[in-house]
Amino acid sequence: MPVIIPYIPNTITVHLGPPDQWAENVTVSFPDYVKNVASSEIYPTWEPAAIRANILAIISFALNRVYTEFYPSRGYDFQITSTTAYDQKFIRGRNVFENISQVVDEIFDDYIRRQGFVEPLAAKFCNGTTTTCDGLSQWGSQALAQEGYNSMEILRYYYGDDIELVVDAPVQDLHLSYPGAPLQRHSLGLDVASVQNMLNRISQNYPAIPKIFPTTGVFDENTEEAVKAFQRIFSLTPDGIVGKATWYKMVYLYVGVARLAELVSEGQRIYAAQLQYPGVLREGDKGGEVWIVQYMLALLAQFEDTLKPIQPDGDFGPATTQAVRQYQSLTGLTPDGIVGEQTWNSIYRSFAQADYFLRRDTVRAQALRPDAVPAMAAISIPGSDSFADTPRLGQYPGYHLDRGDQDQKKGVQIWQM
Repeated sequence: MPVIIPYIPNTITVHLGPPDQWAENVTVSFPDYVKNVASSEIYPTWEPAAIRANILAIISFALNRVYTEFYPSRGYDFQITSTTAYDQKFIRGRNVFENISQVVDEIFDDYIRRQGFVEPLAAKFCNGTTTTCDGLSQWGSQALAQEGYNSMEILRYYYGDDIELVVDAPVQDLHLSYPGAPLQRHSLGLDVASVQNMLNRISQNYPAIPKIFPTTGVFDENTEEAVKAFQRIFSLTPDGIVGKATWYKMVYLYVGVARLAELVSEGQRIYAAQLQYPGVLREGDKGGEVWIVQYMLALLAQFEDTLKPIQPDGDFGPATTQAVRQYQSLTGLTPDGIVGEQTWNSIYRSFAQADYFLRRDTVRAQALRPDAVPAMAAISIPGSDSFADTPRLGQYPGYHLDRGDQDQKKGVQIWQM
C-alpha cells in the first residue's frame, strides 16, 4: 500500500456487527469512539497507568485498521466493527466514565508503533482471565500498574521493548488512498512509486509478477507489464491500468503479505522512489525524468529560501534552469543549469534526506514527553546549514505566533537522532 504518514481521523465509521452480516453503520468522532471502547473494555477504578496503557492500545489498534484500509480494501464502507471477535467492543449510546474521558482527551492523538516502522501497531488485547492472547492482558496490565509500572513499561512488557510512542499526530478528515484517477502509461508521481513498491513486495509471494527496478515513480512499460500480470493472477481485466478495483486489490494483498494488520507484522518502512541518474537533462527536455528533478527541487525549496519554488510539469523550461542554477550555486557546483550526473546525485542525496525527515517528523512529537519520539533531527543540504537551523517540518512551535513575530534561531532546539 502507499506510504501514508498515519494521522488521526476526525471521524471513524463503526459497523454494529460482524463485517459479513448486515448491521447499521454509525459515524462518530475518533475521540468519542475511543472513549466508548475504553469505557466498554476497562474499569475506571484501575490504576492510571493501566488505564493509559489500555487506551493507547485501543487507539493504536483502531488507527491500524484505518491506516491499512483493512475493511475498505475488502469492499466494505466502514473502518472497524463493534464486535470483539474481529475488533473492539463499541456500544452505541453508552455512558463513558469521566476519568477515562479526560485521559482520552489528553492522548487521543498519540499511538504506539514498532521502532523504524510506519504503521500504528495492531495492538491486540484480551481480558487475561476468561480469554488470553498474544497481546496485552487487561487485568495483567492492572496488576503491573499496581506493582509500579508506568504505561509504556506495561506496553513494552506485552508488545516488546521495540515499542515507541508517537505523540501529537496530525488530525484531519478521513480519506482513502486511491489517487482519484486511474494510473497508466506515462503517469508520474509518488502514487506510481507506491504501485511499484506494492507490486515488488507482492511479487515475493507471487513470483509470476515481474519485479520493477528501479522504482522511479514513472509508469513505464515494465510497470504496465507487472500490473497486467497482477491483474491476470487476480482475475481483473488485464489492461495494465490501475483503476480503483486494481488499486484496492493491491492494497489488500500488500497488507496481507506484509501482515501489517497483525501484531507480528513485518512492518512497513518509509520508502521513496529509487531515482537513478537517467542521463544529462537540460532546457528543452521533457518527460518523467524532468518531472522527478522538478519534484525534488520543489521539495528542497520548502527548506531553503534561496531556492525558488517550481511546479513539476515534466517540461524543462527557463524556470527549471534557474532552479537548477540556484541549487548548484548553493552547493558549490558549476551553475550551468544542466543536470549532469554530479548535480543529479547531489540533488537526490539532499532530497532523500529531506523527504525522510519530512515524512517522519509530521507525526512526531511537537513537545517531548517521557518515552516519546523526538520531534526534530538536524539535516542539511551539502554546503548549506539551512535545514539545521530552520525547523520547517510542520510542527507547532509551542507558542502563539502573532503579527510582527520573528524566528529566533537561538531558541530552536534540534534533536540529533
